[in-house]
Amino acid sequence: MKMTFRWYGSNSDNITLKQIRQIPGMSGLMGVLDDKAAGEVWEDDEIRAYMDEVHAAGLACEVIESVNIHEDIKLGLPSRDKYIENYNITIRNLAKYGVKVIVYNFMPVFDWLRTDLAHVIEEDGSNSLYFNEKDLGEMTPLEIVQRTAENANGFSLPGWEPARLKELENTLDAYKNVTPDDLRANYKYFLDAVIPVCEETGVRMAVHPDDPAWPIFGLPRIAHTAEDFDKIVALNDSPANAICLCTGSLGSNPDNDIPAIIRHFGAMNRIGCLHIRNIKHLGYHLFRETAHLSAAGDLDLYEIMKAVHDTCPDTYIRPDHGRMIWDEVGRPGYGLYDRALGAAYLNGLWEAIEKSAR
Repeated sequence: MKMTFRWYGSNSDNITLKQIRQIPGMSGLMGVLDDKAAGEVWEDDEIRAYMDEVHAAGLACEVIESVNIHEDIKLGLPSRDKYIENYNITIRNLAKYGVKVIVYNFMPVFDWLRTDLAHVIEEDGSNSLYFNEKDLGEMTPLEIVQRTAENANGFSLPGWEPARLKELENTLDAYKNVTPDDLRANYKYFLDAVIPVCEETGVRMAVHPDDPAWPIFGLPRIAHTAEDFDKIVALNDSPANAICLCTGSLGSNPDNDIPAIIRHFGAMNRIGCLHIRNIKHLGYHLFRETAHLSAAGDLDLYEIMKAVHDTCPDTYIRPDHGRMIWDEVGRPGYGLYDRALGAAYLNGLWEAIEKSAR
């Protein structure tokens, strides 16, 4: 298991590489260039500058996140081929610098959705990301976008980049007649075009689940159950067609048995990496994110880590989404302190599981 940390780069992240390097057991990053719009080529010099900075800090970066898929690809428009070619150039450029896994999603329009970015947890006064479907009320998608941007503490948020959302209403309209089967067919077209490049370069594509794990605003969403992911891995039968298994995204639906899902796809060698976090179910389509500690939420982190240990022990993981604690102000979900505590907790579970296995 390789413990990693998400980092947005020195121009966009208030957390430093020095701070990340001091987290016990931290081997590297799941990196991102968050100023890149979907469909743009990640240029060689941009990647090199990022990697040089990371390596100089004594960290590795073998996983890159949020190489976003242009909506024209998801919609199956004639223009998709030029964006797929750009994606293949990006894959080759990233592979030059040792990238082994690319995390992406195939969610229409929204990467993820919350109704409160700083919901106060009464027990201790910390705050965390929160979702209550009832809070959406009569709000339009555009109003949700505006409120999310206003509450982001001045930071960009993954999946909510202005360039992707400025044409929101037109994009939503384009999906009105797109069915889940249509979206899967467009997904297969994309995979069939990029997986040969991945196999050539030694890169794995790892798709992130829908977040939350159900349809939103009537959009087709095809990645939020074990059955969905069985269909996805069948779209292209290559180990390079893998999953970024996010426990919190899938775990937002209590019907998803996260340890069982990890064991199923881990045994198939289809888990490229994991985002590990805990959540608390508060009602129907109502949850908040918590500390990583099993007792803090409704996911059993011991069983999750044991499933990883038993079926995909060499994978990359990172502590995903933390609360804001100790008066920290930062990018919602991506503060330093609680994610560092999460990494320490996950490392402790891993050590205990390894020693018990002996």
